[in-house]
Amino acid sequence: MKSMFVNLPVTDLERAKAFYEALGFSINPKFTDHNAACVVVEDGHNYFMILVREFFQTFTKLPIGDNAVNPSVSTAIFLDSRDAVDDAVTSGLAAGGTEPQPASDYGFMYQRQITDPDGNLIEFGWMDPVAAEQGPEAAATQQPE
Repeated sequence: MKSMFVNLPVTDLERAKAFYEALGFSINPKFTDHNAACVVVEDGHNYFMILVREFFQTFTKLPIGDNAVNPSVSTAIFLDSRDAVDDAVTSGLAAGGTEPQPASDYGFMYQRQITDPDGNLIEFGWMDPVAAEQGPEAAATQQPE
């Protein structure tokens, strides 16, 4: 299976590490130094690389925007239950994140957004397993009227 790394610019690496650990993720010390930290979302598959802005700038000649003012990406992570979504967001809020809008509840899918202290958008969601496999219409037929 392939792995995915999402690179996120941050202003304070220690604060960002604490925030992502509060979400329940871990830091891989083998790929962490004063410029960057590897946040393990799902070991062997999905990671965030949180990079101090100066180091992130070495990856592109284009200017880096301010995600708190002009977000350009939202990374969605789907969890096993609605409660797990609420727990992750509650932990993130306690660790300095903000919730920019109310939860979205579509019945078959539930989502909440949180921003890290630098404005990077992280979305936590849950989807009914029937909907995930067969589409939202299939889940609707499973729900009581």
